[in-house]
Amino acid sequence: MDNINTMLDMINELNVVGCDDLPHYDLYISQVTDFLNDKFDENYTTNIIQNYIKSQIISKPEDGKKRGYTKQHLIQLILLSYMRPILSTEEIKKVFQLAFNDINKHSDDILTWDGAYKIFTELQKESILDLAERNKEMQDKLTKIIKENKIDDENFERIFVFLTVLNLIAQASACKKIAQNIVDEYNKE
Repeated sequence: MDNINTMLDMINELNVVGCDDLPHYDLYISQVTDFLNDKFDENYTTNIIQNYIKSQIISKPEDGKKRGYTKQHLIQLILLSYMRPILSTEEIKKVFQLAFNDINKHSDDILTWDGAYKIFTELQKESILDLAERNKEMQDKLTKIIKENKIDDENFERIFVFLTVLNLIAQASACKKIAQNIVDEYNKE
C-alpha cells in the first residue's frame, strides 16, 4: 500500500488526454471509436455515438460529412466518458447545456469546448495531486483504526487494503451524490 502515490501518478499519466494530444483533423466515426477505445476502458461503438447525437447529448457531425467528426466531438465524448459513471445521460445533457446551450449551435456557447476541456484536465490533475496529499493522512488514520481493532500483523495489509477501498468508495459515492444534487437543484430554478 506504500505505492498509492505511485498509482496516482500512473493514473494521472494514463487518464489525462491533453488537448494537444487530440487529432487536429476531421475523423470518420470508426476513427473516433478507435481513438476512444484506445484511450479508455470503454467499448464505444458507432451505434453508441449515433445515439448520443440523436439524443442531442453531443453535436452532429459537420454538415453531414462522413469525415465530419472534429476535435470538439472527441472532447464531448471524453467528457461524457468521465460523466457517464456518475450522471445519467439526461443529467449529462443538462450539464452540457449549462455551458453550451444548444449542443448543435456553437454561436450560443458560453465556453469553447477546447477551453472547457483544458479546465477539466487541469482540475483532474489537481484532484489527483489532492488525493496524493491526503494519502499520507489517510494511511495514518487507517493504521490507527486497524491497531484499535487489534488486527494482527498477518492480516494488517489485507484489512488496510479493504479499508482503503471502502474509504475511496465512500468518497466517490459522496462526490456522485453531490454532483447529482447540484444538477437537480440548478435545473429546478
